[in-house]
Amino acid sequence: MPDGGPVPVDGKLPDAALNRPSPAGFGVYVHVPFCATRCGYCDFNTYTATELGGGVDRDGYPDLVTREIALAASVLSGSRGPVDTVFIGGGTPTLLSAEALIGVVEAVDKAFGLAADVEITTEANPETVDRSYFETLRAGGFNRVSLGMQSLAAPVLAVLGRTHTPGRALDAVGWAKQAGFEHVNVDLIYGTPGERAQDFRTGLKAAVDVGADHVAAYSLIVEDGTALAAKVRRGDLPRPSDDVAADRYLMAEEVLSGAGMAWYEVSNWAASPSARCHHNLLYWRGGDWWGVGPGAHSHMSGVRWWNVKHPARYGERLTRGVSPAQAREVLTDRQRHVENVMLRMRLAEGMPVALLGSGTATVDRLVADGLLDKTTVASGTARLTLRGRLLADAVVRDLLE
Repeated sequence: MPDGGPVPVDGKLPDAALNRPSPAGFGVYVHVPFCATRCGYCDFNTYTATELGGGVDRDGYPDLVTREIALAASVLSGSRGPVDTVFIGGGTPTLLSAEALIGVVEAVDKAFGLAADVEITTEANPETVDRSYFETLRAGGFNRVSLGMQSLAAPVLAVLGRTHTPGRALDAVGWAKQAGFEHVNVDLIYGTPGERAQDFRTGLKAAVDVGADHVAAYSLIVEDGTALAAKVRRGDLPRPSDDVAADRYLMAEEVLSGAGMAWYEVSNWAASPSARCHHNLLYWRGGDWWGVGPGAHSHMSGVRWWNVKHPARYGERLTRGVSPAQAREVLTDRQRHVENVMLRMRLAEGMPVALLGSGTATVDRLVADGLLDKTTVASGTARLTLRGRLLADAVVRDLLE
């Protein structure tokens, strides 16, 4: 976890964080740290049963979450609400019962109220859900589900350490649609060693054909400390190729745009504006959110804090009535500007050239290099071209120099 300053035991925030609600909205993220097995590429703050140790278990976890939500309501003292988005992620949230997840949303509603058009999402592992599970979630107010398909190729799933069978994710999309979920996302990973171009194309087309209205496609990253990183270091697997990743991204744009989906963030495509993940848009646009759970990060008007990582320590603090926050920071104007550019430039809507703070020469050069859209820049908005999306990090670096 990063360094930061101390947080009062009651979690109290500076007055400035309470008095300036973000126009981008207010959301609640709930982290569920449990997984049945650990995927080889994952470095998230998650724990299998053998890794977890004592102090916290699945049955008692919803009560801890409810305690932190109540703490959040006390700290924010009516300065935020109603909630625009609720997102339950992990880990594997669907290792908890559907009733438990509904109870979490009810706790958020009790604490802050829910907006009339609230988006309520859970991530789901295909192996942990069935039609009945989705029916219960839908009846309990959930209106969006995000499924981790990753690939339809069994050899690719094996390299990633995923345990679901290739067709199970497609079944899960169908069950969610049958249960009444209008918005279903499918996550795909590309660039896995051994993946063929046709493997990725098949996954893209299958996601569209089965009825998903949102696809998130991410290039595989070898994270330090993971089992995948160890295999790459030993030479058991080749390091993912940047050139292959670029080819796969172009394939995603081709297939998904051809199916009527439009990119709205570098790694995300949606069939309509309503199908976009509004919770993630809240992050990218600099909104406010309270992150609940071990290791979760929160942000309120330029104040950011993060919880202790281990579930046992998290539970111990809440049981004592103490904030689970480990540390916090008050962002400087420069930090806020850097993060604003980093995040908003990833969006299809781009951002006003006047807010970039870059020299005209830098913007003109990026236009000349085919990285920023000439037409939108002329009208005052910096927006990435397709080539710019492939080199988004480099574009951001140039804009911030």
